[in-house]
Amino acid sequence: MFYHVKELQFNARVSQPDPRFARLLLEQFGGGNGELKASMQYFVQAFCCRDPYPDKYDMLMDIATEEMGHLEIVGATLQMLLAGVNGELKNAADRLEISKMMEGKVTKENFIHQAFYNPQFLVLSGGAPMLTDSNGNPWSATYVNADGDPTVDFRSNIAAESRAKIVYEYLMKFTDDPDVLATLNFLMTREVAHFQQFEAALQTIQPNFPPGVLQSDPRYSNLYYNSSEGEDAKGPWNEGQSTQFHETWQYIDNPRRHVESTNGLTDLEAQGTDRTEESVKKADKKLSKERSEEVNSATPDSNLQWSNYPHSARK
Repeated sequence: MFYHVKELQFNARVSQPDPRFARLLLEQFGGGNGELKASMQYFVQAFCCRDPYPDKYDMLMDIATEEMGHLEIVGATLQMLLAGVNGELKNAADRLEISKMMEGKVTKENFIHQAFYNPQFLVLSGGAPMLTDSNGNPWSATYVNADGDPTVDFRSNIAAESRAKIVYEYLMKFTDDPDVLATLNFLMTREVAHFQQFEAALQTIQPNFPPGVLQSDPRYSNLYYNSSEGEDAKGPWNEGQSTQFHETWQYIDNPRRHVESTNGLTDLEAQGTDRTEESVKKADKKLSKERSEEVNSATPDSNLQWSNYPHSARK
């Protein structure tokens, strides 16, 4: 159940209309890294957590709801940035009024001309926000990532918050309006907060690497293939130990020779690791059982009911 409060979470303000910046900001209304995408992604992810991980369900629904509030903030800011456009379009008594403005009156001329940087504001939405990105591409559910496993979903959410944060960071370079900048700063900062919340939630699930359940084949998990010619770059991604399994990276300088000499990697033996195929099978079986029992034990198979309303509320 959702309850709408008419006041915004952050008091969005605009010093003066700016249709050109409105087009850019539209990216965070209906774009692939925008607020609607975030809200829908966390909302969808929450459902499979409801029984086995009620604490994760609560967190996802809380953040999803806050993101919907952020969508309202962006929409309100867009409407203020487009102030005046809708009124002029409503002047149907004189079809030539906008044309006259474009030709003569300086104040309104610049204003309406800027709106044409995104003509959809004029010919489709009547000067209101639309669920599109800055180029007019409609919002799509394909933006939403939900895989039914919190160790996967939370990593996806950390990446989503990172992308949303950098978009706000870029947007702040294209406006000098101190009121708009204050709103963008708030929204950007909340992305940083959500990043940390998902990161913390991920750490409460142990083990959480690799994502999912199966632990991966030790014959291939620490191979680095030098797949380009020229000066080779070295770093912790191909020398020393790997970050999670602490296996020693095996640098394959000639990938083709390596593949051919091992019969397409089928005759390869694991090197630089304490993990074995047998230990991995045991770990897979153990974790599979634990995760399966977590879900099955928390999910009734009959008389299912989502909510348990308090008895006092039914009197």
